[in-house]
Amino acid sequence: MKKRVYLLLVGIIFISYCLAFAHPPSDIKITYDPETATLTAVIYHNVSNTKNHYIKKVDIGLNGKEIKEIKFTEQENNSFQTLSLVIPDVRPGDRLSVEGYCSISGKLEKEIKV
Repeated sequence: MKKRVYLLLVGIIFISYCLAFAHPPSDIKITYDPETATLTAVIYHNVSNTKNHYIKKVDIGLNGKEIKEIKFTEQENNSFQTLSLVIPDVRPGDRLSVEGYCSISGKLEKEIKV
């Protein structure tokens, strides 16, 4: 009985420790260049280990509909992940969204109007 309680407490402490260091992206900066039809996003996510804690997935949306999912296996550096994507069908007044997902926990979505 004592062994089960001990293992349970160790498990709870371990999960709490992992979640304490997990966090969603802190910000996303989005730009769209109509001349090149290129969306560029910088997803800010400060981490200490880019292989274990990183931006794992980014969903790109156009006018509320997901048009592209991009997956990563590590973050390019300790501060942010960038991506560029050509989206030729964007018209003035359209809304572009970028949603970044942390590999451990949390997500953040930002949107711009073209």
